[in-house]
Amino acid sequence: MVRLASHNEWLNMNITILCSDPGHPVSPRLQAWASRWNGHRVAIVQRAAEAKGGDLLFLVSCHEIIREDTRRCYRHVLVMHAADLPADRGWSPHVWAVLRGDGALTVSLLEAADGVDSGRIFRKLRIPLRGTEVCAEINDKLFDAELQLMDWAMVNIDSAVPDVQDESRASYLRRRTAEDSRLDPMQTIAAQFDLLRVADADRYPAFVEYRGRKYAFRMTPMEPLEDGESANE
Repeated sequence: MVRLASHNEWLNMNITILCSDPGHPVSPRLQAWASRWNGHRVAIVQRAAEAKGGDLLFLVSCHEIIREDTRRCYRHVLVMHAADLPADRGWSPHVWAVLRGDGALTVSLLEAADGVDSGRIFRKLRIPLRGTEVCAEINDKLFDAELQLMDWAMVNIDSAVPDVQDESRASYLRRRTAEDSRLDPMQTIAAQFDLLRVADADRYPAFVEYRGRKYAFRMTPMEPLEDGESANE
């Protein structure tokens, strides 16, 4: 069991960030965040086996279930989940939210638990959407909110009181596959606009199969996104 740190020790924390995919678009943002908090010891790892213990373990785009023996090695193990929990536990919640036409995203900061995305919730941020953002722009808003929550945790987590999730409201999302980015050549662009804009052109591109060949699509805005709105609680 990790012993409680004194106030002075809490000013120089040992932080681990677990992001499963080093090629994930959030990775450069996590590197920059770690540099900004360089008064602390910050390590970025890709596997739970590399998480050796400390004060805070942040799980950002983490594909593993973090077991209790690892969680016991940290004062707090915190998950960033892009959903208004307890609804939309599971995989790629922000993508599913855009596809169903939600006008905003929510990012929840919660403690890791045995059940997927079932831990107590410390804080939420709401991200307004215009409905015109493409994948990279959606990611920018999402990552901004996640980093804000990490900043908040660095200062407040030891005194914050989390809320228990209402299990009666819980719902689960399945993991998306490459097939979920398939376009229908017989449908209009308008009918498939949201699918085009959430598709990650580098990792999971939108594609169509037509006349015996497959074609990938990249949707690139010709004008900058004019959006003064930021994530709000």
